[in-house]
Amino acid sequence: MCEAIDDSSRGTTDAPLNEADERARELLAGLGFCGHYMHFHGGGRSGKAPIICLIAKRGGQISQQELGGLFELKPGSLSEVLAKLEAAGLIERTRNPEDRRQLIIQLTDEGAREAALDQAARERFRSQAFTCLTPEEQESLAIMLKKIRTRWEELDA
Repeated sequence: MCEAIDDSSRGTTDAPLNEADERARELLAGLGFCGHYMHFHGGGRSGKAPIICLIAKRGGQISQQELGGLFELKPGSLSEVLAKLEAAGLIERTRNPEDRRQLIIQLTDEGAREAALDQAARERFRSQAFTCLTPEEQESLAIMLKKIRTRWEELDA
């Protein structure tokens, strides 16, 4: 699926793009920016903020196995993220006294404070993110995004 790429930042053009290709490139660039922004400003999907917020929502503790099942992370990657959270003083890992094979992840007081701040920031972003659009435009965008998702899932199959 190789195509000629217009790399105007380097001043090279392998082939001219037609109007539909230009529009697709512009749409993909816009969606790419939105994805990047949401990942880095919205807490991502598997980094510190979503993990500590989920633990907080679960009452401040969860098994490592259950946590791993809720995120798209390999066990080794999850362990690495948890080690960083533990080193930062946000969580503690202990063995389950009833099943020594199982690790329990618990928020520290500092972790609970940070989770509350992260959750408040996410809620602020969510409440303000689409205020530049009318309710009708928001509904249209939601419909269009569903259509795009369906099409991309078909392309991926």
